Amino acid sequence: MLTIFADVANFMKYFFYIFSFITLYIEIFFLVTFLEFFDELNIKNRESDIYLKDEDCPGVTITVPAYNEGENIRKTVNSLLASNYPKDKLFLILVDDGSKDNTFEIMNEYKNNPQIKIFTKPNGGKYTAQNLGIINSDTEFVGSIDADCTVEKDALRRMMNIFVTKKHIMGVSPATAVVGAKNFIQSAQAVDYQLQIYIKKMFSFVKAMNVISGTFPIFRKEVFNKIGLYTGGHQTEDQELTLRMQINHMEIEHAYNAYVFTSGMKNIPALYKQRKRWIYGFIKNTLDYKKLMFNYEYGNIGFISLPIGFLAIFAGIFLFLFLIFNVYEYLYMKYLTFSAVGFSSLIELGFTKSLFFIDTSAILFISILFYLVFLTSIYISGKMYNGKAKFSMGIIYYFIIYALIAPFWLMRAVYNAIRNTSPDWTKEIDARIK
Repeated sequence: MLTIFADVANFMKYFFYIFSFITLYIEIFFLVTFLEFFDELNIKNRESDIYLKDEDCPGVTITVPAYNEGENIRKTVNSLLASNYPKDKLFLILVDDGSKDNTFEIMNEYKNNPQIKIFTKPNGGKYTAQNLGIINSDTEFVGSIDADCTVEKDALRRMMNIFVTKKHIMGVSPATAVVGAKNFIQSAQAVDYQLQIYIKKMFSFVKAMNVISGTFPIFRKEVFNKIGLYTGGHQTEDQELTLRMQINHMEIEHAYNAYVFTSGMKNIPALYKQRKRWIYGFIKNTLDYKKLMFNYEYGNIGFISLPIGFLAIFAGIFLFLFLIFNVYEYLYMKYLTFSAVGFSSLIELGFTKSLFFIDTSAILFISILFYLVFLTSIYISGKMYNGKAKFSMGIIYYFIIYALIAPFWLMRAVYNAIRNTSPDWTKEIDARIK
């Protein structure tokens, strides 16, 4: 038995070193990219962003797809109407996707607003509502917003500034942030979303964006004229469209200072289902567009962001199993020691060891280095998000929740992808359509 433990332990340590090296390499790559493009981020003078003059603002139509969003839709629409953007150039299309609550009734409160069109249709999923909005838009630019989100007043102008100053950009992704966290789960998500702002901007710098956030994406309408409308995309339509754009050589940028706000998932089961769907969608969409992988024709996306995504999935699963194995091995060895020397001797040995023994293994130092670099990334993401970085309990919650629960949604997503099984909530949508 001890020989088996030793063989398995050595095997897992080799993989631990490999995953650790690659992970540290990626984190340092992000840091180097951040330093290289530091001047472009303009972190120290956040309010000095170049704003478009009103006469230079192009027309843009935002679709608000909603299913049973009676509690949220009013806040979403009002935040868009309050945007710092010319009223005669901003149009909204509200689409009730077969809601069973009062969503459509609340939408009709805006029927006399000249900026707004209202539609209702049988339930078909978010992407069908988005397509209805695109088809009924008359502007050069189109976008959408999740019906449980709100936008910062300057977000749209900042995103449109990118389109006007960079004619080659075809899509712009916002910076999604969690606000108003009411529990430790949402506080943990706030740290996660903050980190994503940093990571996505680094991907944007090296032209390796693999997903335009579905919370508030903006596109040139010609994107849909050339490559078609949204598809189901394994219930991650935003990622499928992004990869379709990449394979058609359409460039994307991330607006790290254009904020759209969400509250995050309220509990563990909801967070689990959401992330399982995201990971499943990433795996399936990447396999659908496997031509992008390690193909020089498509630039860095196939050499950086997509491989990093797969590495993160399998590294998360492996490190969790590595932890479980080490805990089991530790307890098993304690059990053997107890069987050999008895309980009182075990306490004495443990006390003596704790006074005079310090673990100096390579794993310890690698782990410390990993967390130091990771904390540096959290610090940078905080500076990018609100111009300051401070410690919060959300960081501790993030480490605990994502270390203990994330491996389960990763493993389930991989299992579903291998078996070609759609996430549970996909079946719920199919049932509603029928």
